[in-house]
Amino acid sequence: MFWGFGVAFHSIEAIIPLFLAALNAPKIVVGSVAGLFTIGMAIPQIFSAFYGSRIRNLKLATVLIHFLLLPPIFTAGFVFAFMGPHGPNAWILYYICYILFILAVGIVMPIWADFLETVHLAERRGSFFGVSFAGGSIAGFAGGFVVNRLIDKPDPVPYIGIGFLIYSACILGAILIFILYRSRPRPAPKRVHSFAQFTLVLKGIMKSDHNFRNYILSRIILTANYAAIPLYAIHAHDKLDFHISEAGIFTALMVVASGFSSFLAGKIGDRFGHKHAMVISFLAYLGALIAALLAETLWHVYLIFIFMGVGKGGFITSAMSLVYEFAGDNDKKIYFALIDSLTAPFVLVAILLSGFFISTGSIPPVLTVIGFILIAGILALIFLTKEPRTLREVPIPREPQP
Repeated sequence: MFWGFGVAFHSIEAIIPLFLAALNAPKIVVGSVAGLFTIGMAIPQIFSAFYGSRIRNLKLATVLIHFLLLPPIFTAGFVFAFMGPHGPNAWILYYICYILFILAVGIVMPIWADFLETVHLAERRGSFFGVSFAGGSIAGFAGGFVVNRLIDKPDPVPYIGIGFLIYSACILGAILIFILYRSRPRPAPKRVHSFAQFTLVLKGIMKSDHNFRNYILSRIILTANYAAIPLYAIHAHDKLDFHISEAGIFTALMVVASGFSSFLAGKIGDRFGHKHAMVISFLAYLGALIAALLAETLWHVYLIFIFMGVGKGGFITSAMSLVYEFAGDNDKKIYFALIDSLTAPFVLVAILLSGFFISTGSIPPVLTVIGFILIAGILALIFLTKEPRTLREVPIPREPQP
């Protein structure tokens, strides 16, 4: 709930795009924030997974490594809250902090994933993630209204900086609560002695696990969604010219929808399969895109973010659960790292192409094309990927034999 309340002040769907637009950042920069988050997380994950395999005290490592998240977001908050940079290039200061923040998230993710495996029951994995993310969303709902009141000012920029400082405090609180977690001991990790051996393990997974390859293919097609997400708030603002403080309401609606969706996706995934839950989440994302194209009033914009919340909540729960199911008895960090690392280049392509066509035209045609790509990705997920719990392929060796 600390995470959920804090992220309301730094949401990539509403706050960050509108903040960058207020700083007069180029539209290709504004449109990059969701995709850049995925790319930035992917860059360090392979290395983090490799070195994470050598960790002995997983709980201590999880607590300490989360402190990497604090300096970038605290710096951004302090600079914009108290130093008030303005001018045509002020957005660059924030963008640098944003990049450093997401690189830190990429370092944290594989180790955090290992830690989570020691604090939940595998047979109720979906429910665990669903309840956990739902709790965060309840707090995020409250945070969204605080954001709305905080930045409802003629010049919202310094107040958004104060919001970043609140996010920093929430991150610190969440890190300290990790200390209270009880976790099961895990077997001593089998050490891969060199990075070359580690890459052979990655190649072995991709060569042997055909269903996982099909899942990656589906996710590659669906990366077009990352190019669309930041455009909704900007497109709606261009049409309706609402105050930036509405981003707080958007966030509140999104996170409460995300909370319900996380809970339901966990229940659906545990009973019917997490792939089915993921299909539902991307259908919701498609609904958000259609609502954005048809939006004529502020109420229609609220609907966009409700759809986005349903998509986001369902995706987080089902994607996390699918990683554990694909990995089976193998190293979960490797599968986390593989998914993000293999999809990241395509996220970059989606960002660059959408940015190019927006700069030469307008947003609606770009969103229309992205909509058709999302339909193709959903169909690929339905027909090419089997539920991993129903298909156990030949186990992947954890390290190659000499």
